[in-house]
Amino acid sequence: MAGLAMVLFVALFAFGANYFGWEDPGGKVSLSLFASFLFGIIAGYRVNK
Repeated sequence: MAGLAMVLFVALFAFGANYFGWEDPGGKVSLSLFASFLFGIIAGYRVNK
């Protein structure tokens, strides 16, 4: 499951702007994608302990 999440994150991070058509000149969308992925990892780690 973690591998699938990683692949989807990389695909969305790399090709999301082309696929969904958003413009990200300041990098805010990319930053929010990265932050949500990081917080998901942290939340998943805390649930497993």
